[in-house]
Amino acid sequence: MSFLQEFANNTVRIKPAANNFEARFMMNKDRLKHPPNFPPGRSSLAEKIFEVSNELQFNELALEIFQFQFANNPIYRTWCENLSRTPASVKTLSDVPFMPVEFFKNFSIQSWQGEPATTFFSSGTTGQITSKHLVADTYIYEQSLLKGFRLEYGDPLDWIIIGLLPAYLERPGSSLVYMTDILIRESGQQEGGFYLNNYDELLALLNRLKVDNRKVWLMGVSFALLDMAEKHPEAWENLVVVETGGMKGRRKEMIRADLHETIRRTWPISRLHSEYGMTELFSQAWLNDSGRFNTPPWMKVMIRETDDPFSYAENGKTGGINVVDLANLDSCTFISTSDLGKKHTDETFDVLGRFDHSDVRGCNLMIA
Repeated sequence: MSFLQEFANNTVRIKPAANNFEARFMMNKDRLKHPPNFPPGRSSLAEKIFEVSNELQFNELALEIFQFQFANNPIYRTWCENLSRTPASVKTLSDVPFMPVEFFKNFSIQSWQGEPATTFFSSGTTGQITSKHLVADTYIYEQSLLKGFRLEYGDPLDWIIIGLLPAYLERPGSSLVYMTDILIRESGQQEGGFYLNNYDELLALLNRLKVDNRKVWLMGVSFALLDMAEKHPEAWENLVVVETGGMKGRRKEMIRADLHETIRRTWPISRLHSEYGMTELFSQAWLNDSGRFNTPPWMKVMIRETDDPFSYAENGKTGGINVVDLANLDSCTFISTSDLGKKHTDETFDVLGRFDHSDVRGCNLMIA
């Protein structure tokens, strides 16, 4: 049965799969004609990523990864050399050059050789060039996702995971679909799964789950959540709805505050959260009840001055969002995004919009 045929009834139920990280990686590796060939030192760096527990450890590992990627990632190395930034001159994290996220549209960003285990593609809109992220090791991606989820929401086993992701489900290579699929599989709850356009069936399911006060974690794109809200669904204390942006031309783009307000007019969700992620990153930041985005210990946001990429804004001041994602070991850890934001003293941050003329991104365009 083809991928699209599975959606004939507008609903997808996920079949059980291997839940062990190493087993899934070995399954991917075995099917590749030319499995990834990792450079020396890569394994020791990978082992440290999720052991980071303080700023000193983070900064030390970030500099080690910078040296590794400078040596093994030709696109990133060329970018650094053009900026006269080399391991000899980079002494602190603030010295590290951040690669523009747009490079993923035109180049293969990789610090290894061989065939990728999978490739993530950005959503884009008609006529846009999409980004591609060559994934050498799904094991690291899944560790980053699940460890980050557990820090924010607890064990996936405790939740019924639902993905309301039309448009993304209808095309291959979506990191958002891959991410939600992993959570659904880890949850193992039979009520979990993907929904395409069958809002009435999803509404009926939510009504049943509300009766028993079940814990439900629903990830949805913006236009689908607005469509769902028009059905006047009920809410309960154990329902968490996470919007991940993405109007996909179906509705007018909205700032986050207006989006959340519009949804809540007919769907009184007390726990309406957001996700900050993108195809080019392995890690996610979550906006929870606090109203600000939190990063896991292996991810850091730095706010650059809008007129000087090597100067950083003070806390509370608006600037461009740079992301250090240690889990991006095999591509590029240091990403300069087109998003505007500001950071707070507690390391949380806000997303305030985008630079002029930058593409509308499907998964993270929500202006605070």
